Amino acid sequence: MVEMTNPSPIWVTGVGLVSAAGEGRDAHRAALLAGAAPTLDDAAYAPFAIHPGPALELDRQIPKKGDQRQMEPWQRLGTYAAGLALDDAGARGLVAEMDLIVAAGGGERDMALDESVVAALGHLPPAEAATKLNEMLAGGLRPTLFLAQLSNLLAGNISIVHGVTGASRTFMGEEQAGADAVRVAAARLAEGRGQAALVGGAFVAARWDLMILYHAGGLLRRAPAGVAAWAPVFDRGAAPGAIPGTLGAFLVLETAEAARVRGARGLARIRGVACEQARRDGTDGSAQAAARAFARLDLPAGPLAVISGATGIAGPVQAEREFLAGLGRPFALRAAGNRLGWGAEATFPGSIALAALALADGALPAAMGDGEAAFDGPLTDILVTGFAGWRGEALAHLQAIPAEDQP
Repeated sequence: MVEMTNPSPIWVTGVGLVSAAGEGRDAHRAALLAGAAPTLDDAAYAPFAIHPGPALELDRQIPKKGDQRQMEPWQRLGTYAAGLALDDAGARGLVAEMDLIVAAGGGERDMALDESVVAALGHLPPAEAATKLNEMLAGGLRPTLFLAQLSNLLAGNISIVHGVTGASRTFMGEEQAGADAVRVAAARLAEGRGQAALVGGAFVAARWDLMILYHAGGLLRRAPAGVAAWAPVFDRGAAPGAIPGTLGAFLVLETAEAARVRGARGLARIRGVACEQARRDGTDGSAQAAARAFARLDLPAGPLAVISGATGIAGPVQAEREFLAGLGRPFALRAAGNRLGWGAEATFPGSIALAALALADGALPAAMGDGEAAFDGPLTDILVTGFAGWRGEALAHLQAIPAEDQP
């Protein structure tokens, strides 16, 4: 993966966040200052816990009921969060020429059909089960189901509802997709291919099909009897793993010149984004991949403030620790997962949003758990990390915008 180093300054001018911590910039700022864990549901998907999203008044961002009905929940969430970002940046007048870059997964499975297939095939011998499976799928799957699941429908719905009609791209691949979406969006603007971009993703945690998939991969926290369902990301030694969180996270990125012309203040400057992929097989691990990415960034010397994308999964958490320790400088971590949960494709844009809010306020979020130490010194730069549950390492360098550079 290539990195983005800005020849032209790129600002974050708007954030659209929807999570268990609330909706919008003010709700998340309050949650960050409070230092409390977001809402947890440990009953609906027991033995796993999730951070559920808030109830949304969809009419505020998706006014047509017909548009709402034809979207799946993750598409409604993403379209809503995208609208919040546009409003937060005051950028509705830019949508006709704004790039749109989305990180998206697939749609929901038909769980009723899945359950009927399992019930019908469980007692049959293999050969007969294969024949029966083909018959059931041929009669049970609907073409419209597949159309509703297409990953690029989120971008399509954002274009329809909000009028964002510039160049459009959709990336798939969980956390890595979110990191590459931010990287490509910022790089295009830095190279002069546009003045503004809307970038982000959406993830709905309340899905049994995903819980089954992630559990099969050993990614989810499953607290044993007598252990609390939630623990801070860096304090999950007794029961490591991720706690999924419903998350819609979108950013409005602009060139500094364009933002100043329209009088828009920036929350933070994106100085660089670097992405890598390790084999994670002992010869090329996540820590080494992150070190390669870090070498392509240009952070100032001294203590590091880090908004961590750590999931709580033991291997990636340990790899991040090894990477940071190898830098030979003090660091203070703040896990986005403690505030938002694990949001797959939306994780990296969500972490960027938290970093931008922290830089705009000049203070890191309140510490949560033993793994988050105090940070001494002025907050001028933040390293955002992404160590994916399965594969993908990403870093971003965000910097505070001096008052004299603001319009």
